Amino acid sequence: MAVTDQRPRERSRIDSSVAISVADLFTIGIGPSSSHTVGPMRAARAFTEVVAKAGQSPTHITADLFGSLALTGHGHATDSAILLGLAGEKPETVDPAAIVGMVEGIAATKRIGTIAGPVDFDPASDLRFRKGEFLEGHSNAIRFAATLADGTVLAREYHSIGGGAIVAVGEQPGRIGHNFVQRHPFSSGAEMLAAGEETGLSIAAIVAKNEEAWRPRAETEALLDRIADAMDASIERGMREEGLLPGGLKVRRRAKAIHARLRAQPPEQQFARVFEWVSLFALAVNEENAAGGRVVTAPTNGAAGVIPAVIRYYRDFIPGADAEGVRTFLLTASAIGFLYKKRASISAAEMGCQGEVGVACSMAAAGLAAVLGGTNAQIENAAEIGMEHNLGLTCDPIGGLVQIPCIERNTMGAVKAINAAYLALQGDGRHVVSLDAVIETMRQTGEDMQSRYKETSLGGLAVNVVEC
Repeated sequence: MAVTDQRPRERSRIDSSVAISVADLFTIGIGPSSSHTVGPMRAARAFTEVVAKAGQSPTHITADLFGSLALTGHGHATDSAILLGLAGEKPETVDPAAIVGMVEGIAATKRIGTIAGPVDFDPASDLRFRKGEFLEGHSNAIRFAATLADGTVLAREYHSIGGGAIVAVGEQPGRIGHNFVQRHPFSSGAEMLAAGEETGLSIAAIVAKNEEAWRPRAETEALLDRIADAMDASIERGMREEGLLPGGLKVRRRAKAIHARLRAQPPEQQFARVFEWVSLFALAVNEENAAGGRVVTAPTNGAAGVIPAVIRYYRDFIPGADAEGVRTFLLTASAIGFLYKKRASISAAEMGCQGEVGVACSMAAAGLAAVLGGTNAQIENAAEIGMEHNLGLTCDPIGGLVQIPCIERNTMGAVKAINAAYLALQGDGRHVVSLDAVIETMRQTGEDMQSRYKETSLGGLAVNVVEC
């Protein structure tokens, strides 16, 4: 199918003046994709809440998917996500083991019990993949329409802007907005470093102070601990499971076997195999993500393995690692993630995989540099190095599945992050290319990149490898 390189002329971009919380960047949900699974599920549920407020029972609902959602939605389980969201499920609470049964039940009965009441919905005809059609505003767009009891049609358009965040056209996403006043706001790497100079605070401490706009410090620490625990749990589950991943590519899980081989090595050889362990941790998470399991969006599902793997490296291989260090890691990484969300995008449908694995690598490099004792300048340098060597990374998943090359790509991102952190720590923080410059370069590269290389499965490996 021929699709023109048509891209939205305007984007659903987050205003740089608004505040973003750690809770907006790291969310616990299900695989395989934050933009194609988590976001659409949230959009579908949000639409049913709008319908419920209308005060009338709906008789019929339709959903139309556009852009990247239409082109790779089947491989990313977007269809299942829409059904689950309409049925009132949330990514953070839905039981992964119950999903297949719920989806099959809806398909069989052609009815969904929504928040607004039971409604006719036939997935075969009411969930439409508009392949080749791109809407203005964003490459991940969904249009819902509900017919009410009096014949009125209520419609909404949502954009899944990356990391599970959604925008209802004309509104700001969820918790992100102008209602939160931070102590030390920053919208660029330069402003972040200036805030550190003015206050004497580390980047992690600046973010911790800013999080008080949403909740007390103790609650933020508890949130960070839950995020870290969920990341570690996804590693552990991934190292236990085996068999073929769903989707038809017959990709076999490897993490369990690799884990067994590494554990069989003599203790004196474990540190010599550190990068094999790091790769295993990332592999385990992304195999779990590809299977539709529970992972942390960090900052996306397609890149969910990078940060957990580097945190696990810190915990397992760095003497003195502790829970407070993990919090510092996550807070520092968040600061970098905020900048990418404000100044560019973390959506592969807009930026290619540089916006997912590249951003995760940049965030992880900064977090690791922080817990290894880096200065703010060295941390900013680590983040810059992490992205600089991911510029131009395309998103070309075979079969539209978050498996090849996505799973292995996370192992590369994790190893690159560790290398970037140590390179930055060898200097004094002074460097030629600033983080702001590399973020702007990523944005420009993403804008220039042909749409076939941005999560459409119309170019790259997706068309040069025969699906089995």
